[in-house]
Amino acid sequence: MMRILIVLLLATSVTAFSPPSATSSLTAMSSSSMLSAGVFDGVKDPIQSYVDIWTPMFHTAQEAGLAPDFLLHWGHAGAMSAVLLSMGLVGSYMGWQIRLGNGGDVTALTLGDTIREAHPKIIGGAFFFFLLGGQGGLVLLDTQGQSILESPHAMTALLSVVLLSFQALLPKLAFATENGEQARTVHAYLGSATMVALFTHLATGIKLGLSF
Repeated sequence: MMRILIVLLLATSVTAFSPPSATSSLTAMSSSSMLSAGVFDGVKDPIQSYVDIWTPMFHTAQEAGLAPDFLLHWGHAGAMSAVLLSMGLVGSYMGWQIRLGNGGDVTALTLGDTIREAHPKIIGGAFFFFLLGGQGGLVLLDTQGQSILESPHAMTALLSVVLLSFQALLPKLAFATENGEQARTVHAYLGSATMVALFTHLATGIKLGLSF
């Protein structure tokens, strides 16, 4: 499982940060579509049906002038970037502070809690907003006439959700066991890998937004 996640992260990272060109873009889009088709096979139709519930509302708002094209195009990116650059970075920083033995400290960022208490709240809140915003991203993409779940951005979204879910479960399942210390080490370094995946997701999102 971990090897699959690493391969996905490396593949999408290369796609995200490679310089655009007509040939490379066409090849990347084709490869990504084939990979996405396999990964999301079986769930795309139900997700599309869910998205179709909401798109008429956005079309109506767009026609009424309540949803400007720029907001439809970049609103999701702006909102999710704000979450990542605030809650994501702060939560990651707190995680390493706990690792370094400063979990009992109270700072301006913790609002009266210790760092150890604030860390899961902030990261959990970020995860909630990512899940909520991801649905919005699918709806907005469909509203603009684009296919969903057929891009490196969709792949990095899946990878990020899997990593965040594993990170949420690991403390509850392993920290109190005899292998707790090893689990904490895995949690710390995998947390940093999760941040890499999230920033790769940000990069693929910007690239997707600039492609149409």
